[in-house]
Amino acid sequence: MAKPRDAVSGSTKGIGVNGHPPTPALSVEGLTKDYPGVRAVDNVSFSIARNTVHCLVGENGAGKSTLVKMLTGALRPTSGTMTVRGAAYAPGSPHDARQGGIATLFQELHVVDQLTVQENLTLGMERSRFGFLVKSDLDRRAVQTLAAIEPSIDPTMRVSALSVAQKQIVEIARAASSGASVIIMDEPTAALSEREVERLFAVIRRLRETDVTVIYISHKLDEIFALGDAVTVLRDGRHIATKSLSDVAGQPELIEMMIGRSVFQTYVPRPSVTDEAVLTAQGLTNHRLKSVSFHINRGEIVGFYGLVGSGKTEIARALFGADTVSGSIRFKGKPVERSPKAAIRSGIALVPEERRTQGLFTSLTLRPNISVMNTRRLSTHGMLRSADERAVAAEYVHKLRIATNSIEKYAEKLSGGNQQKVVIAKCLFADADLLLLDEPTRGVDVGAKTEIYDIIRELADKGRSVAVFSSELEEVLGLCDRIFLLFAGTLEAEIVNGPDVDVSHILHVVTGSGRSVAP
Repeated sequence: MAKPRDAVSGSTKGIGVNGHPPTPALSVEGLTKDYPGVRAVDNVSFSIARNTVHCLVGENGAGKSTLVKMLTGALRPTSGTMTVRGAAYAPGSPHDARQGGIATLFQELHVVDQLTVQENLTLGMERSRFGFLVKSDLDRRAVQTLAAIEPSIDPTMRVSALSVAQKQIVEIARAASSGASVIIMDEPTAALSEREVERLFAVIRRLRETDVTVIYISHKLDEIFALGDAVTVLRDGRHIATKSLSDVAGQPELIEMMIGRSVFQTYVPRPSVTDEAVLTAQGLTNHRLKSVSFHINRGEIVGFYGLVGSGKTEIARALFGADTVSGSIRFKGKPVERSPKAAIRSGIALVPEERRTQGLFTSLTLRPNISVMNTRRLSTHGMLRSADERAVAAEYVHKLRIATNSIEKYAEKLSGGNQQKVVIAKCLFADADLLLLDEPTRGVDVGAKTEIYDIIRELADKGRSVAVFSSELEEVLGLCDRIFLLFAGTLEAEIVNGPDVDVSHILHVVTGSGRSVAP
């Protein structure tokens, strides 16, 4: 009879060398990563037992991605040490990480559809002689590994003929056959059906029995309890706890560890909100969204809250006409023409999530950046009135308190918070009656956040409608009148903000708790 697995201190209770606990698969000690003005990971220490599925959880911004980048050699720690199976480990690149026995499966698949399964299994690890590819033991080992993990996949098939789940299994087999002792899986079920999730879980359990340790990252708490042996919780870049899942009292305790505090709420009901719907959306559906319907009232701030892959950005882009979507969208009682140009002309403006690449001309100064969406207002017979453009830029720099010594300063020279204000100024000058803000305060400091929140409230008080698409729970609770909760492309619930909002309920909804997963 197998001995019980100790998912925190070692692979099997009581088994070690000379009475000592078994050597962990991976240990980190005092791991820290600093950026200018920000500590993304703060003195994190924990160990992962061999032959376990170790789950890594935390809210968005908890430090999970930065930690994984250090484990995989994509980032170098500011301080701290790592060991793999007792040996010092300090990767300078992802290649070093693979050589050290750590492989990673990201949300985006890294397979080549035009090649066969067998060719994908050894991709990047091929042997050659005199410039020609030659067969090696690696080819045979990779095929044998795939057969042990999932014998139904034919190595001679083109990868293009496989399902998403099968492609992920090919990636898993490639990692396992390369000699990886630790495989990191980042949100591996984001694009899978329930049946595919079940098959993937079976594969992961088989890996665990073949001396492979899996680090499993997911926002779906049901999956954590269905699959995991242990869990590490991060919050605000710090290590909160590492516990065997058998010692965790269900999802409420895990959520409490993830939040760790009462979410700070400064929301004050605003009497300026009316019941007049300025926008209605019915049955929005595309590759991500699944029949999403809602309305936004005049003078209202609504929030769309969800985790990675929930569909927030897709809704924003659909409303702005940047993405193709079926269903109906009506603005001010009229159907919306589906293009960004038509959206701007009708009074809808988008502040995109990626401000530097999608919201700004960083090589231009503030003056043209602010005026670019409404140059017709500043033109006569097609000629731009430079004096009026300068006056408009100066007006918005003053209104939005943009910290600059000149409207001729280049946008790339501004701080992140002031760049965001320039993008908002551009949208305001476009005379937008509906402002779509996708992650409006990502990457800005606390002071700039407060100023941006004040700007949003002032706009709504003057009758403009604002939709905030955010992965920060504190942000939507402190700012929004109504909040739409999203999970996997579906609008799961709508709540009216107020002092009695149940934060635990919100997290249960957006993590998909209660939905069936593989046992």
